[in-house]
Amino acid sequence: MTIIGFVRHGQTAWNKEGRVQGSSNIPLNDEGVQAAEKLATRLEGEHWDVIVTSPMNRAKHTAEILAARMPNVKVVEDDRVRERSSGLIEGTTEQERVRKWGPDWRELNMQFETADSVVARGMEFVEEQIHMNPDKRILVVSHGSFIKRMIVTLLEDDRYAVTIDNTSLTIIDVEGKSCSLLNCTAHLAGGTNGDSV
Repeated sequence: MTIIGFVRHGQTAWNKEGRVQGSSNIPLNDEGVQAAEKLATRLEGEHWDVIVTSPMNRAKHTAEILAARMPNVKVVEDDRVRERSSGLIEGTTEQERVRKWGPDWRELNMQFETADSVVARGMEFVEEQIHMNPDKRILVVSHGSFIKRMIVTLLEDDRYAVTIDNTSLTIIDVEGKSCSLLNCTAHLAGGTNGDSV
């Protein structure tokens, strides 16, 4: 069975300010680096075969921090696990969006990448991993919106549509369509084990 561990990147200044990042290349802030270090400490005793990262700075930096504790695990960039482009709203807060486009801005065409496009590239990536890395454990460092959509698609269950926290870990048996860990941030509280699902 192929196991995928989805990790959301560490916090950025825009996360803290409530700004939509999408395809904007925003770096980790100090808190994001520290949280990634805590996750790295948690993961260094676990077995992972490869780390695949989004090419965006906030994900790459997170992946590099994790890889520093896993000296025999290579890091591979894959554009298919990047965040969804958020079009015209990137860099804005909810308050700014309401001020600029009105309270019904979600009903306007904001030039987002479509949900179907995100899922299509994500599933192409997953199917390739099943074929190329059968029975391997793959750590994917990506982004909140992308991870949320992939969890729901892989498990075929909308009940898993939870908010994905920075540096959280979700572990999925891809072929078995089961989730053993969902959005776990136990490392931020000093723990190492999250609740099973």
